[in-house]
Formats: sequence, C-alpha cells, structure tokens
Amino acid sequence: MSAPERPAAPGGGLISGRKHALDGLRTIAVAGVFFFHTVTELVPGGSIGVDVFFTLSGFVITLLIMKEYLATGRLRLGIFYAKRLARLWPALLALCGVIVTVGLVFPASKWAGQESYVLPAVGYVMNLARIGLFSESIAGETLGPAWTLAVEEQFYLVWPLLLLVLLRFWKVRTVARITAGLAAAFLLERFVLVLLGAPLNRLYNGPDTRADELLIGCTLALVFTTVTHGSRSHESLRNAARWAGPLAGTALLAAVFLLKEPDTPGLWFSAFWTAGPTVLSLLSAVLIGSLVLQPAGFAGRVLSHPWLAGPGRDLSYAIYLWHLPVYLLLMPLVPSLWIRVALAAALTVLLAIASHRLVETPVRRWANARLEPAVVPPSPGRSAERTAEPTAERGRELVAAGRVPAADQA
Repeated sequence: MSAPERPAAPGGGLISGRKHALDGLRTIAVAGVFFFHTVTELVPGGSIGVDVFFTLSGFVITLLIMKEYLATGRLRLGIFYAKRLARLWPALLALCGVIVTVGLVFPASKWAGQESYVLPAVGYVMNLARIGLFSESIAGETLGPAWTLAVEEQFYLVWPLLLLVLLRFWKVRTVARITAGLAAAFLLERFVLVLLGAPLNRLYNGPDTRADELLIGCTLALVFTTVTHGSRSHESLRNAARWAGPLAGTALLAAVFLLKEPDTPGLWFSAFWTAGPTVLSLLSAVLIGSLVLQPAGFAGRVLSHPWLAGPGRDLSYAIYLWHLPVYLLLMPLVPSLWIRVALAAALTVLLAIASHRLVETPVRRWANARLEPAVVPPSPGRSAERTAEPTAERGRELVAAGRVPAADQA
C-alpha cells in the first residue's frame, strides 16, 4: 500500500499560480448571464453562469485562504475581510451612485425610483430582501443581480472561520471530506424545503439553498491542496480530467441553450430545485478541475487566450453589475431587440472598463499598499536571512503532516 498523498508545498503544486483558464471561464459565465437577461428565449439556461460563479467563488476563496495559511501558518481574518471589501464594494457603490443620480436627474428613465434598492444591495442582503425577510419581497430591478453578491458575501463571513476551526482539529484531507458532507447536508435541506412547499423565491435566493454550490468549489480546492505534481493522485486526476472535463463542459453548454429552470409547481419543479443546483455545480467543479489539471489542453488554451482571460480577470465583475441596469435603461429607448442587445453589450463593456480603471484598481492598490505589509511584515537585513530558513522549514513540516497550526495562532 502506498503512503498517503501529501499536500502541495506553499508556492508549488496545484494551488500555486494564477489560473488563466478560470479567468476565461468567468468571461463565458458572465456572457451567459448577459444573454439570459437580454435574449432569454434563445438562451433559456444562461443563468447557469450564476451556478458556475458560485462554484468558482468557493474554489478561489478557499485557494486564497489555503495559500496564505500554509505559507505563513495563519490567516489574518481582519485583513482578509478588508481585502474582500476593497475588492468588491467600491464598484457596487459606484454603480448605485450613478443609478440614483441619473434617476433623480431623469425621472422618466428606467433608473428612476431605485433608491429603495440601494441599501439591500450595498448591505449585501438583496437575496434576503428578495425572499421577503424584511417586508414584502422585492425584485430589486436594476440592482436585482446583487442577490448573488449577497449570497457570496454571507458565505465569506462564515466559511473562513469554519475552515480555521476544522483545520485546527483535522488534516486537510479530512476537512475536504467534511466539507463535501456539509454540501450534501445542504442538498438534503433543500429537499426538505421542496417537500414542505417552499416558494421559488426562497429556493432561489436563500444563502443556505446555494451553500452546497459554494461548498462543492471549496471541496475541490481542499482536494487539490492535498495533491502534489507527479504523484499517483495527480496522474489519476489528470487521466480522469481528459474525458470528464469535455463531458462536463459539453453538458453545461447544452444546458445553456436547452434548460429552462422550472417556475411552476410540479414533478419537474421538485426534482430540479432539489438536485439541479447541485448537479450544475458538480459539472462546474469537474470543468474547473479539468482546466486546472490540464492548462495546456484544448479548453485550457482557448480559455487562457487574452481575449477571454483578460476580460474575465479585469472586467467580469463590473460587467455583471452593469449589464442589467444598462439593458433596462435602453429598453424604452431602442425598439429593435438586436440593436438594443448590441448597444447594451458595448455600453456595458465601456462602463466596466471605466469601473476597473477609475474605481476598482485605484482602491485595490490603495488598500493593498496598507494591508500587504500587515500580512507579511518586512524584516530588516540579516534578521530576515536568519528567520527565512526556519519559517520555510516549518511550512514544509506543516504541509507534510497535512495539518495547519491551531486557529488561535492566526
């Protein structure tokens, strides 16, 4: 019997480096959501882009946590949350400010009367407002897409803390199994909700009813943390990815054009809203894993192309924020559907570029300049040389054991 696989060392293995193909996948996912909102009849399953985003978010956020934790032996939670806020909040605030200002100046426009949706959007509770937790349920109109941001931010509040606790008591491989079990538990909860007749708003927007999708991505990241390049596990996963990745990608692409999420009670409604999100997330996880395992494969090369990876890295978030407000603004102004869609796409990209260059990048640089030194304090001269080797050795010992330090050391 062979020895258990060890986690990859910090700075190496499957969790190191930027995954450019995943940036390209973001572009495809946000394009699906755009066309779902603009030409729904042609792309009835474009909302699958949201399922991909949830799975990808769980995967990426767990990779970020594990990279820092395995490299430094700790995770500064305050800095982690501050960096997340600096990454996501400014663009959302800018969007809300522009919509409210234009709505006040042009009260006949589609951006008028949106003030009541700003607080749920910037407070990351739009999903709960859509359920009707605070009063009557709302759609959110131009700020409706903020419901997915709310689900992710609510998850980000809980997951790092939970992960630290789990890693304190168990090896990474065991934590991956526990995380998969949690995803299964939320699938079971959704089954119970469907059985009890929960309305679609509750099933669609709940932080718990989407938790399995995020946790599936987390599980994938934790599994990859335990795998080293060239190991037996790595080769087995690569062999499986050669056929599983194309099958998952093809299934998701077909679903984009063929799958219409059911919205009326019945057998298909119950079956889909019980297992559908989990199945779509599992397919997304297989595709994500395949892209990481085979970066030089056909799909990896296509999605890593700068024309796809660049927008996914820099613009996908702002595109997601702006696409529906822009389209709704143009609806009464441009009667022709295809001219309206093309114009909405062009304006959305231009606004996303402006958001990236004028809002997101400056704020992120400002925040990183203040937060990065707190994560890795600079050591002067020979002191750094004296401490570097023991720190690196300790990191290797932690990884080799499949463990991380106690959470109270963070």
